[in-house]
This record gives sequence, C-alpha cells and structure tokens, in this order.
Amino acid sequence: MDSRQPSPAVGPAQPRDLATHFMECGALNTNLTLAPGERMVITDDFLGGQVADLTAISMAAIVARDGMVAKAAILPLGLAASRLKASERVKYERLFALIEETAFDSGARESAEALIHAKFRDNQIKDLAAELGGTVGPARQRYKAFLDVVKLLAERKISEALFLDEFMDFTRTVAGKLDFGIYSMCLDRLFASERIPLLVKASLLREICKYPPLIRKELITNLLAAPKADEELVRYAREEAANVLTREQLTEIFLFTTLKRAWAAQKERLRPV
Repeated sequence: MDSRQPSPAVGPAQPRDLATHFMECGALNTNLTLAPGERMVITDDFLGGQVADLTAISMAAIVARDGMVAKAAILPLGLAASRLKASERVKYERLFALIEETAFDSGARESAEALIHAKFRDNQIKDLAAELGGTVGPARQRYKAFLDVVKLLAERKISEALFLDEFMDFTRTVAGKLDFGIYSMCLDRLFASERIPLLVKASLLREICKYPPLIRKELITNLLAAPKADEELVRYAREEAANVLTREQLTEIFLFTTLKRAWAAQKERLRPV
C-alpha cells in the first residue's frame, strides 16, 4: 500500500548513510524507514524534498517494497536527468537501466523504462507525476474519510460491527494506492488508542492475519514491538498468529520484532540526556 495531514513530521536526524540504510531495509524484506526504528517513508519525502540525497533516492527506487514510494523516488531522479544536456546524461541512463532491470516493484521498472524511452523529457516526467498523484490523492481522501469513522467509534456513535465493515471497505479501496507508511500508522494508532474497544482491536488483528505476508509482518511486528502496547492485546496477537501462521512465518515475525526492539533501544541510548 504498495501517506493525518498528509505527511508526518520527520523525527531525529536521518542516518549519515541513508542509502545503505535503505538497502538494508530492502534486504530485510521490509518497507523503508527514514531512520532505524522511526516512521516509514512516504511519497511526500521524495516529492517534497525531505530526502535530497540522490544516492539514497536511487536506492529507494530500487529496493522500496512500497510501490507508491518506489515510483515517487523515480521522479526526482528523472528531473535531475532532464536538467542535463544529452551528452551529460550517461550516468543517469545507466542508473535508469539498472532500475529497469532490478527494481523490486514492477511499477518502478515500468516508469524507469518510460523515462529512458522518452529521453527524460519534461512532459513524460509530468505524466508520471500526474499518474502518481491520481492514484495517491484519492486514496488519501478515502483515508481522511475513514478517520472520521474512527472518531465516531471512539465517541461510541457507531457500532463496532459497522466500524469493522468500514475498515474492510477502506482497506480494499486503498490497497496498492495509499502509502503503506500512512496505512501502517493508522493501524498503530488504532491499536494504541484507549478509546478503541479491545474486542475491535482483536477483530482488526484477525483481519491482519489474512493479509499478504509482507504487510502482515509489518503490522503485527509494529504491535508486538510497541513499548506501550496493551499486554492483553499483545497476548492475543501472539495467540492468533500462532493459530494461523506457519512455523517459518512465526519465526520471521519473532526475529523482526526483536530487530525493531533493538532499533528502539538504540534510539533510546542515543537520546540526549
């Protein structure tokens, strides 16, 4: 899902070598983060210039598991190439050929191929930007509408069953169109909110266990690694996962939860006193 205000604030300073960090995220089969243990990258980070290092942007285009993020990373690279004379674009042509051949996301590969064939013309870059905006924009509007439903549930103005129906419709509507970082943050806040009934959270967990492996792993480990997670909810999450997942899937979730906790502990040690 493959981005509240649309973009959350960036936390601590980014790692000195963000490109290496993105590569490690890809190798771990996880979505990109702006810093170990921090929030996930969304399209705005590339389109709005929050990530300005072209090496890191290039790595994001190749290894991002979130299709929206991978395609967003293509755009600043295309703009940089378009500003050069044809004779000076050799390095970018090689880079885009590499993205076309090796990017994890098929949409990023197709976008790279289109820009190569268009010789990085401005109109092609604008078309790609419009395509991305036309996908992400409506998904974010749907997300904002869902937040109103969350508020109604917290105020006990709608039933839990109606809320769950709305959640599943929201998920189906934005699948592959909303930045996964925003969707993930939404679920994290639902699980952390004291105003959301525990039975609703348990029902959400049962739905998450049916999700594709990468998304399921991200969302469940976010809950298990959360320092202030409700103990009863965490216990239920472990039981539910044990009932429906394979031994290998459970092992991966255990290892990834351990890694997220280590990231959080490292962040805490580095926090100024």
